[in-house]
Amino acid sequence: MTRRRARRNPQLELDVQQAVRSRQLPSRAQVRKWAQAVLENDARITVRVVGRAEARNLNRSFRGKDYATNVLTFVMRDSPPYEGDLVLCAPVIAREARQQGKRLLAHYAHLVVHGALHLQGYDHERNADAQIMETRESRILTELGYPDPYGRDEC
Repeated sequence: MTRRRARRNPQLELDVQQAVRSRQLPSRAQVRKWAQAVLENDARITVRVVGRAEARNLNRSFRGKDYATNVLTFVMRDSPPYEGDLVLCAPVIAREARQQGKRLLAHYAHLVVHGALHLQGYDHERNADAQIMETRESRILTELGYPDPYGRDEC
């Protein structure tokens, strides 16, 4: 995991694209609030909310996995200012939220936070790195007023 020196007030350049229609999608302001809460340095982020077919095609093309997943992170620049794309699959996120008994916006918030951490060099390939990333996710989400996505009592 790469660590870069953090800026005091990191700037966020954000583009939100909605390739699906639904009244249940987060607003641009909500996405901005979630992404901004994560930033340690300046970043340019595109968040694209897609349907199952686009998510499946991207996952197959870039990860070799033939299914739609909840979030994909594409890092374009891995040093400040960070740059990359987050692709959120609306139907998968809605299904997971129902199955896990989570509020839909809380699940979207978690996935934006998770993806934005990946853009800044966090990962969860090794147990120690996963612990660092999950602890950071939990802290950010509880500070934003959402429940801990990992069900811990304290962060």
